[in-house]
Amino acid sequence: MSRRLRVGIIFGGRSGEHEVSVRSARGILGALDPARFEPVPIGIDRSGAWHLLEARALLEADTAGCAAVVGEGGLVPVTGAVAPASGGDVAELSGRFGVDVFFPIVHGTLGEDGALQGLLEMAGAPYVGCGVLGSAVGMDKDVSKRLLREAGLPVVECVVARAERSRLEDVEREVRAQLGFPCFVKPANLGSSVGVVKVRAPGELSAALSQAFRYDRKVLIERGIDAREIEAAVLDGRPPVVSLPGEIVPRHEFYSYEAKYLDPNGAELLVPAPLAPEQTHEVQALALRVFEVLELEGLARVDFFLDRGTGKWFVNEVNTLPGFTEVSMYSRMWQETGLSYRDLLTRLIELGLARFEARRALSVER
Repeated sequence: MSRRLRVGIIFGGRSGEHEVSVRSARGILGALDPARFEPVPIGIDRSGAWHLLEARALLEADTAGCAAVVGEGGLVPVTGAVAPASGGDVAELSGRFGVDVFFPIVHGTLGEDGALQGLLEMAGAPYVGCGVLGSAVGMDKDVSKRLLREAGLPVVECVVARAERSRLEDVEREVRAQLGFPCFVKPANLGSSVGVVKVRAPGELSAALSQAFRYDRKVLIERGIDAREIEAAVLDGRPPVVSLPGEIVPRHEFYSYEAKYLDPNGAELLVPAPLAPEQTHEVQALALRVFEVLELEGLARVDFFLDRGTGKWFVNEVNTLPGFTEVSMYSRMWQETGLSYRDLLTRLIELGLARFEARRALSVER
């Protein structure tokens, strides 16, 4: 390689997962192979403006939030490129940043839902991870459940509520008839357990819906089951491969945002998960099937429930841009399977570049 590839790490964003994205970006920046890649941090502040940063500014900033990294002094604002306020031309996105390939790690809304991927597609820029369709489908828990159910894959029963259409009394009636209590209320398009509330009785449903509707106009109410939480990491290729699974053992009532990110003892992460060999094979096969059905590319973490009483598997959800520090479950599962964090990042970048070249070879003429 004549020179190092410049990797644009896009992070931050306007969603409720802003701080999580900062942690992921710091992890990636610190682990990229310095012999092959030169990181170019690109932070999106909470207003949606884009900023070029020096790598040192990101590595040395307080991890409590993005305020110390994006939106304060020492940054170079992006003008006339892709900042929403400027509405500039995206055709020269890679050239403006001096980037060869982008690594988007903006979790949640406008980053993980296909919006950022669509921008990169319009710009003709190579990028890591799922494309527009897989990202959008994976982000919407309602739509992904419908597709998985249609494919014959097991999902937890749910009721969907919409801010503009659903009346509380109708939702409560459906929940009583179809799900019972306890149940879980969650925004349809968000991750990191932001806005998720466990509802133990009908009287708690209204407040839980109000909390979830703060983050999305569509909300899922899922049946509560007594289950173990098992995850598997999928890495694209010919064919895609699946890691050894891991298990989340929450020390809170469930694996909430607080348990994930605020309480250092909020959960125990068991990698590999203590499963029987046949259970490991079952969940790996299910993860591959989910990856295929939802048209995913690059990477995904597939989360499952294993019913304690029946031993039945349920697909919980997919994460097309999961947490990406060295100690995050996606990278930990691959490390336990034999692929280091640095090598995992290299492989993902290679996959993004290969997909870009394959798509560029397609004919656009009649």
